[in-house]
Amino acid sequence: MSSDPMKAYRARRDKARLPVLEKYGILGFISSAQSKDSDGAIYAIKKFKPDKEGEVVTYTGISQSACREIALNREIDNVNVIKLREVMLEDKSIYMVFEYAEHDFLQIIHHHSSVLRNPIPVPVIKSLLFQLLNGVLYLHNSHIMHRDLKPANILVTSSGVVKIGDLGLARLSHNPLQPLYIGDKVVVTIWYRAPELLMGSKHYTKAVDCWAIGCIFAELLSLRPIFKGEEAKLDSKKNVPFQKDQVIKIFEVLGTPDLEQWPGLIHMPEYPNMLRLEKYRFNLQAWVNQRLQAPLGYELIGRLFDYDPTRRITAKEALTHKWFATEPRPTKNAFLSLPSQQPYPLRRVTNDEAPTMVAHLTQTTTSRPPTGGGAGSTFHRLPQQSQANTNNNNNGHAGNGAVAGANGGGGGPARKKPRLQ
Repeated sequence: MSSDPMKAYRARRDKARLPVLEKYGILGFISSAQSKDSDGAIYAIKKFKPDKEGEVVTYTGISQSACREIALNREIDNVNVIKLREVMLEDKSIYMVFEYAEHDFLQIIHHHSSVLRNPIPVPVIKSLLFQLLNGVLYLHNSHIMHRDLKPANILVTSSGVVKIGDLGLARLSHNPLQPLYIGDKVVVTIWYRAPELLMGSKHYTKAVDCWAIGCIFAELLSLRPIFKGEEAKLDSKKNVPFQKDQVIKIFEVLGTPDLEQWPGLIHMPEYPNMLRLEKYRFNLQAWVNQRLQAPLGYELIGRLFDYDPTRRITAKEALTHKWFATEPRPTKNAFLSLPSQQPYPLRRVTNDEAPTMVAHLTQTTTSRPPTGGGAGSTFHRLPQQSQANTNNNNNGHAGNGAVAGANGGGGGPARKKPRLQ
């Protein structure tokens, strides 16, 4: 018997190796793997990409963004937000292990637009949106802004439970040590970016998440992004340009804002650029009526699209909106109203480079090599496998869509909201 505990640990760790099931992701390598415990549970494993100088990988420690994402995820416990199960260090790389979700909003939208060629049923939309708002309310009550809500980052389990994923851009909003703009000049994917961000505001609030929810709501209704503009890239000096095309796409539907609608607009850095644009009329009602014959639903989406972030409806207020109190009511299983013979396909698989991993999870929250003879949690690296690309995604959405939360609750509004059936 070897007297070296690390050698014995590695020997036990490498005894049994299982292949990764799927791999996907762009900001970090994401794999799904099956637990070797008796329950055979599936987990999503995110590996943070190491820094590279050309083709040479350099190890500079744990990045600030990784530390933030890990710290936030370790504190979160809500049924509609991702639940981090373990954090592991292996071969100088950091891995985060999450519970797995089979679907995401983007995949559901694509399935209805490209395969079924019919709209998502209103009962499904209402349940998905209600659960999304519940998860966002929990984050906001915890003083967390997500800052990257979009269909690819909103996951759904096979039992119809929404899980908000990818907190890589999330930040604490309560008494930050420095303005949020200093750390991240560009936040929120362009099609879901709130007007105050597009107008150059360096101080913003949780209202940016509520605007993104409005965009997601509209996309669930229409099966395409409501504001699909072209993003102007940063210049060589990393200056943020005026996003003219995206602003026009918003004005074409919501009309050009004036100072009565948005008093703070005059103080926005991009206000002079906005004045040079053509004037547009308000067209949201015609847009919504083509897709949702429900006045209360129109009222809700209109309040999510309020130009003035101080007047925009909050997640707490949205959860108590009258639309959710009308039939059909939102349900805990968003797929409850669907026919049993119409399951959604599993989430897409890509050919992105990824490690092949398997997690053997125990009740511990963080694994570490044993000092003696304990088994602990194990994490295995296997030879890379190739996977066929089973989805042709040409809608331009980015995001890993790879992790899901579970367990817990809380963060509900003070007033009584419709009970999930």
